[in-house]
Formats: sequence, structure tokens, C-alpha cells
Amino acid sequence: MKLPKSKQGRSKQNKSHIPFRLNFLFFIVFLLFAALLAQLAYLQILNGASFEATVNSTDTTTETKNVQRGMVYDSTGKVLVGNNSSRAITYTKGSGVLSPDLYKIANNLVTYVSIDTKKLTDRNAADYYLADTKHLATVTAAIKKEKNLTNADVNKLASTDFNAMAVDYVVKNNIDSLNDKEKEAAVVFAKMTGAYSLSTVYLKTADVSDKEMAEVGEHLSGMNGIKIGTNWSRSYPNGKSMNSIIGNVTSESTGLPSDNIETLMAEGYSRNDSVGQSYLEKQYEDVLKGTKSQTKVEVANSKIVKQAQEYSGEKGDNLVLNINAGFQAEVQKIMNDSVKSIAGSNPYNPGAYAVVMNPNTGAVYAMAGVNRNVKTGKITDDALGSINQVFTMGSVVKGATVMGAMMDGVITPSSNTITDEPIRLAGTAPKSSWFNASGSANIALSASDALMVSSNSYMMQLAMREGGFKYSSGSSLDMANSIFPKMRGYFNQFGLGIKTGVDLPGESTGFEGVANQENIGKALDLSFGNYDSYTTIQLAQYMSTMANGGTRLQPQIVKAIRSTNEDGSLGSVKTEMTPNILSTVNATKSEFDVVQSGFYKVVHGSNSLRTGGTMSDVTPSISAKTGTAQTFYGTAETEALSLASYAPSNKPKVVVALVFPGMANNTGSGINSQAAVKIYSAFWKMVESSGK
Repeated sequence: MKLPKSKQGRSKQNKSHIPFRLNFLFFIVFLLFAALLAQLAYLQILNGASFEATVNSTDTTTETKNVQRGMVYDSTGKVLVGNNSSRAITYTKGSGVLSPDLYKIANNLVTYVSIDTKKLTDRNAADYYLADTKHLATVTAAIKKEKNLTNADVNKLASTDFNAMAVDYVVKNNIDSLNDKEKEAAVVFAKMTGAYSLSTVYLKTADVSDKEMAEVGEHLSGMNGIKIGTNWSRSYPNGKSMNSIIGNVTSESTGLPSDNIETLMAEGYSRNDSVGQSYLEKQYEDVLKGTKSQTKVEVANSKIVKQAQEYSGEKGDNLVLNINAGFQAEVQKIMNDSVKSIAGSNPYNPGAYAVVMNPNTGAVYAMAGVNRNVKTGKITDDALGSINQVFTMGSVVKGATVMGAMMDGVITPSSNTITDEPIRLAGTAPKSSWFNASGSANIALSASDALMVSSNSYMMQLAMREGGFKYSSGSSLDMANSIFPKMRGYFNQFGLGIKTGVDLPGESTGFEGVANQENIGKALDLSFGNYDSYTTIQLAQYMSTMANGGTRLQPQIVKAIRSTNEDGSLGSVKTEMTPNILSTVNATKSEFDVVQSGFYKVVHGSNSLRTGGTMSDVTPSISAKTGTAQTFYGTAETEALSLASYAPSNKPKVVVALVFPGMANNTGSGINSQAAVKIYSAFWKMVESSGK
């Protein structure tokens, strides 16, 4: 059957459109394929190197920022050191940032922020001036002309050499002529150039106004690396009286200590980070600094393009001290007042020092010191002098001499009586006890009685016995040099002549006199404390070791390390400082009884020659050893008055050690005992009574 003509034509027409549609589809595919090839050619052939450089210049690293520093509390929970927060403008330096880039950012920033220019140096100004490429070109041309240099000569110079040459030229010829805003920009530029890649530096930390914050925040996109942040600085809500023990931290303007900058930067610090600079702040830096926040930073083409905080950081832990701030202030006042009271009749007195310590734990309750300028009479607090100032202490060390002699076997607890008499050796002036210079008061003394009356003769005879020398009047002293290390070895066991280990930097070991045959007679002076020199804290450790029966404990300023609660209050204990035993003395209880009995007799003995009788009425009872050392200020004869003591005598809870050096000779002022009595009175009222 044939179709109508009209229908036949429609069928042929539809069949003829099929090849056309297929061709059109192939054409579209061809165009897309061609476009893809063109794009690949663009990416790989025409701009391959550029895109490869972009990829290679993209870097992802971690940026760290400071957190709030840990606080310091006294033993009662009083805040001694806290933190103040303030607004800050910061800069995080991208990798590969060049000086012209920093120049532009600095100029841009100071249009919105005012910067203090007091610390701007000529070098800072010159560096900023030369960061302008036009200025650099002008100066380069001038240097070439002045020094007759060719381009080849300039190229031979190291960049640092030519930069120094350019800076010198600018400074010498005073050609920077910066206006006020340019000077501000120069300060900012100097801080930014001092930063290393992806470290954050503070550009402004004080008096950042609302307007400055708003304008900087509004224009952050045009100043790559500039941020709005927070700066933390130390505050002292109860005054700075404890600063000589607590120490200080560096500021953003001073930056890291120059003598330790490389080590600190290797540990992750930035150049203008705050870091403990002295004393407790330095000793416990790892505890106080906390853990920095961590931000993942992506940098492309020297610009920071993406940031994401990975860790918010953690505030530093807090220190709780064994020191009661009120008691510390009172002890300091006692020492200040004491020095003032004797200054008129003691022109060569350089001050005084005291340490109060728990003999059973090593806890330091107070460290006080006074420095007096002998020439001007000016008095300043110097608590740290108790650990770094050394003095010849005198008879206060005689307990260690007696203990050494018993440990050496030259006397025993049951056999220790020796006659006090002037020691007369060939070729030397007689040496005697203070009460028997002429030999008219020769008396037989037991070891404890020798301590009570402070017999020099008794101690010298012990030294000669330890040195293997049998004394007879008028004979020549014949002892080996080994007597010096032998006696010092015994002294060391109690803490005299070695570092105590107190948890503060800068402790002195003391001073040892020459130990040779030419000075063999000085071994006798060593026996009664008139040769070597010690610190006041060594006296405290020595007396603590005597009081507790032979355990040498580390003196500890810090009682505990504690966290911070969410509300900012003092948190839970992380570390409790337990007594740290440094060594033990290998002596018997009966040997310690001899010395402890002597110390008790110094204050409470029946002999009128006892040296600490002025403290006999104090309760609880005090056991002590006083000391008087013969010293000199130039050619003027002086003496050091010292005292080491503990109380109560039967169950020691506290040790008081102190020294007043450079006193006028033979004044008999008793200032050492007077000051000690006042310190004990304050202790029982302010520390022990409150259970602290």
C-alpha cells in the first residue's frame, strides 16, 4: 500500500535531519575538546612555570602565640604577682616577605595608629629610609660616586656589607629627614623586620584606643599579617616588696635576654616574647609560661591566605610560696631598722642579711637583706644578698668543727675535755679565746662548754689533732695541707662552703682561702670561722642540719605548683614540693647531743661567759651559736657579728640565721641577738600561730 504523497515527503524530511544532528553534536564535542586542549596548553605550556612556582610557594605551618603567665601566691593565698591584659596590635610575618613589603605595611598601619618613637634609633630610621626602592637607588648611586665603585664592584660586595655601607651613609649624611608619621612607621618597620618567618611580634601594646582598634580592624585586608590581639603584663596587687625574690620578666620592648636569645628562640620563643629574667620568674619559667596557642597558617606568595586555630593554649601554672608575705615584710623591716640603728657608730657596715627556715622540711619562711652604701649611707632592700653575698662568719661555725672532730675520732662524746689556753707557736703571735688573751683564765672545757663560751683555743686544738700535730707551747706547726680539705669536708656535710640548692638562680658557693703550706697556720683560723666565707642561707642550712639530727635539706622557696580554675581562682595542686634530702651526716645521736647541748648552753648555760644570754628569756626557748669574725675595711679593723639558731630547743620548728658584717671593732652591740629575738617574736605571731 502506498502512502499519500504528503506523508511520504514528511518521512524523507525526518530522515534527512539525522546526519545533521549527529554532525552538530560531533562539532560541539570537538569544540569542548579543543577548549580543553587549549586550557591544558595554557596551564602547562604557557603558564606552567608560573603555576608551579605558585604551588611551590604555598606553605602550611603552625603559628604559636603567648598565653597568660602563671601567677604567684604567698603561703596564705595572697596574690603577689598577677596579670594585666591590654589590647595589642600584632604582626605575623609571612615567609619570603621583603623589606619593600614591610615598608608599605608600616606606612599603612601608622595612618590608623599612633606609635611611640622615643626609642627610635638612627639605625632604625636609616633601615626604614632605605626600604624605599627609590631612596635605595639614590643612595647606591651616591655611594658608587663617592667611593668610585663600578656596578661590578657593588655586585662583588655581600648584601649585608653593602647594606651596612648604605646605612652608614644615610646616618652620616643625615639624609633621611623623616617626618613624625614616618618616624612612627620606622619604629613599626624595625619591629617587623626583627621577626622571623611566621612569628608574631607586638607593634603596640599600650594605650590602644577604641578608634585605633576599629580602624585597624576595618583595614586588616590591606595589611597582610597585621592582627588585633591581647598583651599580658605583670601586675603586683600587693606591692613590689617581694620583687627581689620573685624577680622580673622581660617586656615586649626589651625582648629576649641577649645572652640567651638563640637558645630561647630554639625553644619556640619569639624575639619580643616575655620571659622570666631573674630569680623565681627565671627559675620556674617552664612552669609559669604555660603552653602557647597553635594556629595552622597557610602562606602563598609571601601572604597569609588561611588560618585555623588548632589549640587555644593553656595558661601557665601558678606558684605558691612557703613565704608568708606579711612575715617577709616584717623581717625585712627588722633588718632595715637594725641597720639604720647602728649606722651612725658603724660607718663601714655594708648592710645585713637574714634567713628564716624550717629545719624539718627546708621550707624558707623569709629571706631579707639590706644593702648599705658605705660611701653615701643609702640603704636599699637586698633579699637576694642572703644567697649571693659571702662573709667571714666567725664562731658561729664552731658546731661543725666539733662535729668534724668527733667524726674524725680525735674526741668522743664521752671524752672531749681540753684546756683553753693561748696557742703559742714558733714565729707567730699567740692566738687565744676572747676571754683568755693573757692566759690568766686557763680552764678545762668539755666540747659543749667550749661552744657555750665560744672558745677559739679549743677549736684550734681540735684542728691540730685532726692534722696529726701534737701541740706544745712554742713548737713549730707541722701539719700537712690535707688538713684544709679534711675540715672543709666536714663543714660541707652541714652546708658550709657548698651551694645549698635553694630554688633560685645565682647562689654563691662561698669563698675558700688559700690552702698551702705557706698558709698552714690559717687552718687554725678556719677552725673557729675566721678564714673561709659563707652565705647567710648556708648558715641556715647548717643550723637546720644540726637541729634535725643530720639531714641536709634543700631550702625551698616554692611550696606547690597549682593549676587555675575556670573562674580564674587558684586551682588544684599539680606538684607538692616534698622535703628534698641532699645528704645525711654519718654521725651518731650522742655526737649530735654534744653539739645541741652546747647550743642550748650558749643561751641558757650557767657560765657567765656564755655568749647568747640576752636571749634566755625568750619563749619558746632558743638554742644558738653566736659569731664574731675579725675583718677589715681597707686598713680599718672591723668585725662581722653573726648568729645561727633554732627554736624550740627540744623540738625545733624554725631556724633563724643572720649576719651584720663590717661592724666597728669590739662594739659589743649585740645587734645580732636583738634582731633574732624580734624575728622569733614575729614568727610566732604571724606564721606558726596561724598554722602557715
